[in-house]
Amino acid sequence: MSLTDTPNANRLHIALFGRRNSGKSSLINALTGQDTALVSDTPGTTTDLVSKAMEMQGIGPCLFIDTPGFDDEGELGELRISRTLKAIEKTDIALLLCGDTTFFHEKEMLALLKEKNIPVIPVLNKIDIRENNDSLATYIEKECKIRPLLVSAKEEIGIEQIRQAILEKLPSDFGQQSITGELTAENDLVLLVMPQDIQAPKGRLILPQVQTIRELLDKKCLVVSCTTDKLTETLQALVRPPKLIITDSQVFKAVYEQKPEESKLTSFSVLFAGYKGDIHYYVESAAVIESLTEDSCVLIAEACTHAPLTEDIGRVKLPRLLRKRIGEKLQIDIVGGTDFPQDLTPYDLIIHCGACMFNRKYVLSRIERAREQHIPMTNYGVAIAYLNGILDQIEY
Repeated sequence: MSLTDTPNANRLHIALFGRRNSGKSSLINALTGQDTALVSDTPGTTTDLVSKAMEMQGIGPCLFIDTPGFDDEGELGELRISRTLKAIEKTDIALLLCGDTTFFHEKEMLALLKEKNIPVIPVLNKIDIRENNDSLATYIEKECKIRPLLVSAKEEIGIEQIRQAILEKLPSDFGQQSITGELTAENDLVLLVMPQDIQAPKGRLILPQVQTIRELLDKKCLVVSCTTDKLTETLQALVRPPKLIITDSQVFKAVYEQKPEESKLTSFSVLFAGYKGDIHYYVESAAVIESLTEDSCVLIAEACTHAPLTEDIGRVKLPRLLRKRIGEKLQIDIVGGTDFPQDLTPYDLIIHCGACMFNRKYVLSRIERAREQHIPMTNYGVAIAYLNGILDQIEY
């Protein structure tokens, strides 16, 4: 991904669901105008999630997700179906391809999507090879209580109707979420403290830093950056104290001790907690740290999967802070990527990363799962601020 690309996590996620050989892959190719997904007459050709990023006129950056058939069979089929169900958690809008016989699976999927408050666009594909399209659409409407669009992916019939339907189903608040919110305005001086250590890719900035800088520039803020070891010199060089200081959570305490009294303080992780998730639930849940004991169990969840680094914040620094506060016997489990447990009840607290690699819909689905199971959930930045005794002194 180049710096000019929209990150996939910030794109509208449109997933295609349907039976095997219902034409999902052909439809995604027609919608993207490219051979994105492998097409075959053999049922079950799509065996894993296939994603394609693109721009749609009037809609903007999108990510289409092609899923395996939800009627797959056998042990391997069950695995494919489980991956299809996981895709629901990150779906903003669903295209549901209907079959032409029984509608048990379609009804089941429709109910699941509605339960998750996901807008659904039903589609009857392959109208170029059917003779009873209108009557079948009427029957589907009677069975599923929703009328499908008539489409032929092969002949590219009805594709514009789908694009229009996506536009109509677009969540009213999609893309309006701000990283810095009301913390910054035009002409505000904002200082970014960004330690370029082993965590940062050589020659590049990490994604939250890039996205935050871009938003601040769009807001016409005055942006200054430095590494932690140059914070004192940077503050001395400024003609006035910064309105806001945004730092990496791992140096929260050091920056707090040096910041001007009038400067507000936050971190990239805390900002992304609000941008991607529910910051108020995170702050409320952080208080649970006070009641943890060595018999407690904490789950640390990372959005990205990577080889553990020497001073990895999620795998090394945060566990060290927790055990220093609570005790060395504290059990800490760590998961990465999409490996987030369905059953969260073994845990007394969940601590999530900033989730820059996930879309907001997916993060909120994890928060909802935690809420349903009555498990408190916070994030790296909020937890670190609490452990350093400055949570009530930071902005979000």
